[in-house]
This record gives sequence, structure tokens and C-alpha cells, in this order.
Amino acid sequence: MKHDLNALREHILDKRSGFGLTAQMSFGDLTVIAVPDTLIGLLLFLRDDPACKFSTLIDICGVDFPERARRFDVVYHLLSMHRNQRIRIKVETDEQVAVPSTIGVWPAANWFEREAFDMYGIQFSAHPDLRRILTDYGFSGYPLRKDFPLTGFVEARYDDAQKRVVYEPVKLVQDFRKFDFMSPWEGAKYVLPGDEKGSKP
Repeated sequence: MKHDLNALREHILDKRSGFGLTAQMSFGDLTVIAVPDTLIGLLLFLRDDPACKFSTLIDICGVDFPERARRFDVVYHLLSMHRNQRIRIKVETDEQVAVPSTIGVWPAANWFEREAFDMYGIQFSAHPDLRRILTDYGFSGYPLRKDFPLTGFVEARYDDAQKRVVYEPVKLVQDFRKFDFMSPWEGAKYVLPGDEKGSKP
């Protein structure tokens, strides 16, 4: 199988030379690093070329590297059921540069791209309906970015007096901010709540 992927790597680099591609084997899969300008042409080639036939889009996801100038990777996972092979395509971008939408190549990309936009703020040009899909209306921020606070910015609760859901800024009492980072499986230096029931007399 690895030999087949190496042959596929050489085939892609040969047929798409001059398009700014690099390809490498990583974690047992072939990973192709592409640029946004030539992404659609690459994906059409991978779908239609007889030596590739990657007819199925499995997933599109985002990855956040806040220390980089182009902080996001948009990652495409493709499957060739005809050849029983998988391939990973990566494109780097940032908060301003939009990645071309791939709905014209695979209509299934619609909700995947909306999720990447909702969770990371990644823009997709020519997307017919780029709006949030998982978070609530008016949600502030992008939850899967590494600089997003774990508690979020607002919390929702049902207010019985107003008979509706209300949104308020997150307020954590100090007790919930104290962490000792001790794993109970490694043996805490103190009695954990509930353990006193099992102590010998």
C-alpha cells in the first residue's frame, strides 16, 4: 500500500508540476500541501484523473496554529473507493484570505465549510450560504481557536421571571478557578471527597 501511495505521489507531482505543490508521507497517508489559488484545479484533477479517482469527500476540517502568520490549515480528506486509497490535502490561510469553496467539486462540502467557518472563522469564497451552523445566533468568537477562552464569553440560562432564555456574561466564582492539576489515579496527597467512606476504622 505504501508503494502505491509513493507512486501516486510521483504521479500527482508530475501531472501538476508548476502549481506550487509539495507532497509527503505522514502518518501512513499521502499529504499534499497546496495553495489556495490552484486548489480547485487540484481537487478536480484528483477526482477525475483515471489514476486517482478520489470521488468521495470524507471531511473538511480546520486546524489552528496561532503562532504562525497564516494560522489556519484547511484539511481535506479524500477517498478513492475505486483504488481503495486515501489522501490528505492541506491549504494554509489566515483570517482575511478566503479559501475557494469546493461545493462545485463535491456538494457535500457545504456543511463542512460552514462548520470550519463557525468553529474557526475560516472564510470560503463563492460559498452560497456561509453562516454559522453549530453555534447560536449572535455567538461571539470562534470556539475551536486556541486563543478562545474555555469558559466562553456568555452563558445562556432560562429566566423564569422573563419566561425566556437570557444571555449573560460568564461569571465564575473563585472556587471554580482553583485547580491543583493532581490526577486522582496518581495518588492525591489529601482525602478526595467520598474516599472517607472507604477508610478503615
